[in-house]
Amino acid sequence: MQIAVVGAGIIGISTAVALAQEGHQVTLIERHPGPGEGTSYANGGQLSYSYVAPLAGPGVLSHVPGWLLRSDSPLRLKPSLDPALLRWGLRFIAACNRERADRTTRELLALSFYSRTRMEALREASPELAFSFARRGKLVVHRDAAAFESARAQVGYQATLGCEQHALSADEAIAHEPALDGVRDQIVGAIYTPDEDVADCHQLCVGLFNRLREMPNVTLRFNTGVNALWTEGRRVRGVTLAGGEQLAADAVVMAAGVTSAKLLGPLGIDPGLYPLKGYSISLPLDEGDVAPRISVTDAARKIVYARIGQTLRVAGMADLVGWSTALDTRRVQTLYDETRALFPGAMRANDAGADAGPWAGMRPATPTGVPVVGASPVEGLWLNVGHGALGFTLALGSASLLADMIAGRKPVISPAPYALAA
Repeated sequence: MQIAVVGAGIIGISTAVALAQEGHQVTLIERHPGPGEGTSYANGGQLSYSYVAPLAGPGVLSHVPGWLLRSDSPLRLKPSLDPALLRWGLRFIAACNRERADRTTRELLALSFYSRTRMEALREASPELAFSFARRGKLVVHRDAAAFESARAQVGYQATLGCEQHALSADEAIAHEPALDGVRDQIVGAIYTPDEDVADCHQLCVGLFNRLREMPNVTLRFNTGVNALWTEGRRVRGVTLAGGEQLAADAVVMAAGVTSAKLLGPLGIDPGLYPLKGYSISLPLDEGDVAPRISVTDAARKIVYARIGQTLRVAGMADLVGWSTALDTRRVQTLYDETRALFPGAMRANDAGADAGPWAGMRPATPTGVPVVGASPVEGLWLNVGHGALGFTLALGSASLLADMIAGRKPVISPAPYALAA
């Protein structure tokens, strides 16, 4: 089958690899010059298989007014009459309840655990892939007693779904990560998950891209935008490229992040996507720097810290501010300030401006947090979109799930939770 995959971030490139390995003739189309140069470029680096509780939780709405009044808040909303934002916001509010949050957690854990098995299979089959992978565990640090008790309850629920997580005291948390010793008096507790990983998403995109280049059944079209999906009736025929060329295909997979929504809209398909803008900084580490060895998440600030090789990746924020990727210097400064407060020993070299520079990405989020993976109402048009902040975590499982569906096989996990809503 001739299949066009639109998008070469971690979702699209993983999908292209899975389909090419099935023997399909795959054309991978990407508007950037290289792979993983959009939202996959400098993300948080954490492979959070067990930490998938959605943003749309039962208590989140009570925090929103306070967040909106703080310049350093983890969430920022720019008031707008954008219909896409209004639709997304109403669906998000509707999802902020315990029943929906628990259901989302179950659905995301099923996909994340499957993704972990696919990552393990990839690493075993391809030891030459170098993407700074390490299994060091993850520590979610809490400074608020009520929030910590809520997190402990979530640990109990997720234990029934197969997660291994441990609630720790402040002293136990610092024993796991001594770099937190400077804020010992601020920590009320932490949640430790031993089997979480860290890696460089962009490096993996490049490694998978190099594999695709060697496959005779793959065509790579980079620096190539897609203007529209080419359809006849309710059947896809291919894509119309930016220069007007029509590229024929038996099937098309949309995996282009938030831009997927603009291509799907004219066909009356709404996967419920809106960009959650996030920021990161990448701090080079010297041997003497006191920086975390395991992945750390500051629960109150919603900021993640991941050591990727000799770099500390700091990422966070969820800004609903439209479609621009322009950097907001105030948000970037918050990342520097919070890193200096939590891990001052990691900032010595970077106080002199040695960091790799700030970055912003547009995470393609659905209101519930559950991605859309599967068929569309247009025959031959498939979707792999809406992974939000979990794109790296869920990529390999989503790609394998979609490849099974396209082949007509029974998938390893049920595809029903990820189907496009009617």
